Amino acid sequence: MIVCRSTAELERLARVNALVARVLVELAAMIAPGVTTAEMDAVAERRLREAGAEPAFKGYHGYPATICASVNEQVVHGIPSARKLATGDIISVDLGAKMDGFYGDSAVTVAVGPVSAEAARLLDVTKQSLHEALAVVKAGARLSDIGAAVQRHVEANGFSVVREFVGHGIGATLHEEPQIPNYGTPGRGPRLAEGMVLAIEPMVNIGQAGVKVLSDGWTAVTKDGSLSAHFEHTVAVTADGCRVLTRVDAAANAAA
Repeated sequence: MIVCRSTAELERLARVNALVARVLVELAAMIAPGVTTAEMDAVAERRLREAGAEPAFKGYHGYPATICASVNEQVVHGIPSARKLATGDIISVDLGAKMDGFYGDSAVTVAVGPVSAEAARLLDVTKQSLHEALAVVKAGARLSDIGAAVQRHVEANGFSVVREFVGHGIGATLHEEPQIPNYGTPGRGPRLAEGMVLAIEPMVNIGQAGVKVLSDGWTAVTKDGSLSAHFEHTVAVTADGCRVLTRVDAAANAAA
């Protein structure tokens, strides 16, 4: 069942998602050669708990950390560790939080110092594919319009869309209906309605789309070893578009 949220519920969702956005900004500012993903994870958990929130990922089906930190060929669900970031790496940071009964979720991919031209273009294309998806979200649109917009932009730029992992509804639980693939034919699936809250998250590979999960049971990597990027916003569907709950300026306004 796809839930449409009340005005009061949307404001609670806005607060937790604004917190996620603020903490992601701080984590992105930490990223530099020599920093470990474990250090980033510790900061993330401390900031969430200081704000009265709980990490959404820690303990979820046994996941051991607050953030997912996926470096280079790691697509999603990379477990923080003592690994030091190096110049030329790219790192995807995915963060979820629970506060006042509702969940927030967002992700960014950041370059570690100067990166190759191809890596920089991957980040640009993946981020723009998220913007293309947001541009089609409004009441009355079809669910498949979102994935079609992502796929169209990504493949036009010569990259591949990951199939195994998808976006999702979010609200009183971390993962709700509907599932939101990042590919597909437009004009299909349920109609979007005001009050739906969606976590839209393109995952894009430079090489082929195939991924595999490592022996830790969590870390997904590209099968061909190519770089992968991941961006995510949580949005509320409105009559004529969407309200991005994890936008940085929204986070700043909520903190004011």
